[in-house]
Amino acid sequence: MTLLTSSEKSFLKRIIPFTAFLGGLCCFTPLLLVLLGLSSVSFAASLSNMLYGGYKWIFRGIALVFLLTALGWYLYKKESICTLDQIKREKRKIINLILLSVTVAVLAYIIWLYVIVEIIGAIIGIW
Repeated sequence: MTLLTSSEKSFLKRIIPFTAFLGGLCCFTPLLLVLLGLSSVSFAASLSNMLYGGYKWIFRGIALVFLLTALGWYLYKKESICTLDQIKREKRKIINLILLSVTVAVLAYIIWLYVIVEIIGAIIGIW
């Protein structure tokens, strides 16, 4: 018995990276502005300090809400779980899918923000 169906794997391969990207926009936005030539490095550093220092939980919250909304849409539209009886019958599957999705999304967020964005920011000289 496989852990995930091919439909679930395909869905998660599209949603998880976007969720990690949304959560990491607090630090990636200043990098993007510098890479596009729209901002100086000193402005990007101050913007990064402001966004990460005061608003990181807002970005993380938006990413979590997006992930849970996408999972709800997937279960409703693709898996046709529409009634409370179906939810009760598929409770274990739903809980496992949610736990697996959140865990993988958190790991993807950590790799995206604290490895990839951190390395790019260090190369550019923002941090």
